[in-house]
Amino acid sequence: MADPFDFEKPTKYFAVMGNPVAHSKSPFIHKQFAHQFKHRLEYTAIQVDVGGLSQAVEQFRAHGGNGLNITVPFKLDAFHLTENLSERARTAQAVNTLRFDPDGAIFGDNTDGAGLVHDIAYNLGRHIKNKQLLLLGAGGAARGVLAPLLKHHPARLVVANRSVGKARELAHELAGHGKLEGCGFEDLKGKHFDIVINATSASLKGELPPLPETLLARDALAYDLMYADKPTPFMEWAELRGAGRVVDGLGMLVEQAAESYLIWNGVRPETKSVIAQLRRGET
Repeated sequence: MADPFDFEKPTKYFAVMGNPVAHSKSPFIHKQFAHQFKHRLEYTAIQVDVGGLSQAVEQFRAHGGNGLNITVPFKLDAFHLTENLSERARTAQAVNTLRFDPDGAIFGDNTDGAGLVHDIAYNLGRHIKNKQLLLLGAGGAARGVLAPLLKHHPARLVVANRSVGKARELAHELAGHGKLEGCGFEDLKGKHFDIVINATSASLKGELPPLPETLLARDALAYDLMYADKPTPFMEWAELRGAGRVVDGLGMLVEQAAESYLIWNGVRPETKSVIAQLRRGET
């Protein structure tokens, strides 16, 4: 039977903006979230020309949009669009979620780190506290997840990067958030880690950072922030070296989307069923 008061539940409008963005799974994910709460919303993918984010955001807002996800390569541009930022967005210096508030303000947040931590801790059942963590890469993806990881009090978190100076600079900048150190890939020899997270762009190029053979501790978790239809070179490397669990970033994608949904709608969706749907190839 139709809800006679359906007119009291207006449709909300959301989108993801990026370049490229046609491949995005976000419209499917948010449609599944909306079904859980019987929310009326539309969510689309919008390709934006480089340099055109500010104009695209204003156009979307002017046409009644309620919020946006921002993906590559515009997260830094989105960071500069608003001064009303969450603490985690300020720390990451990048924004992937915009909310248009009734008073005219634009609120910017970054849900990437929270998404990663939620996937590791709840979906994969891995403790971060008191564990040895390694983050490969010192770019924007790494910066976005460091503070949320440190909040869970690992015994040590090491950032390794091809450019040692960049890794050490990032570690120094975020040192106030927890025990953090930066080094080069060659400095990893002889060290062992319980959780190794690949935040480099190497997977996009079908490449692998130069890693020592004995990097993984017993039953280690190897996590690639990238997701694809087949295992990345990093995932294959970890599998061959006896990692206890090897995963891609699909779970993080869904979890960061759930965080965005919470920011926009005040409720956090259930995620495991959506991850399972995506694993089965549903989109």
